Amino acid sequence: MIDRGSPDGHDWMMIRAAPMLKTERLCLRSQRFADKQAHIAMWADPRVTRFIGGDPRAPDASWQRFLGAAGLWPVMGFGYWVFADRTSDKLIGMGGLSYFCRGIPELEDLPEAGWAFDADHWGAGYATEAMRAALGWADENLDAKEIRCIIDPDNALSERVSAKLGFRRIGESDALGHIVAIYSRPRGG
Repeated sequence: MIDRGSPDGHDWMMIRAAPMLKTERLCLRSQRFADKQAHIAMWADPRVTRFIGGDPRAPDASWQRFLGAAGLWPVMGFGYWVFADRTSDKLIGMGGLSYFCRGIPELEDLPEAGWAFDADHWGAGYATEAMRAALGWADENLDAKEIRCIIDPDNALSERVSAKLGFRRIGESDALGHIVAIYSRPRGG
């Protein structure tokens, strides 16, 4: 359960920006204006959006989502990171934890994991590497009994990543206008 406030009305978690995490090949960090073009290009690629929304995003829609993801941290105390190449610092993906009020009852009051990478970086283990770091941070810093995620049933790559991360399928929903599988990972999963 997400607790977004204390009896005295003060937020229990005062994180204003994503904490920096480093893995062998990646730096998980806050969004920067310099990431704008890479982010817009990533979400304009139909390979990336095939299982996430279906249609390539227009630059303005992509930029609004980029800014919205940054807003998760000060409001929720968790959020999305830029997944940057550790050597070049170039954005190659984004993800982490969200709370998007999707209208799916199984996601209510729980952090939702999500990840996406530039298609040129698929198949190299980056998603598993990045999300292990993000989920490790969550296990140490959040008081959530579990984390959930949704995946298009045709997205075999993300299903494999979710299994490596300890997620197990618990059901499905059509609340978004198409079927998505719902997965759960217990704390420390």
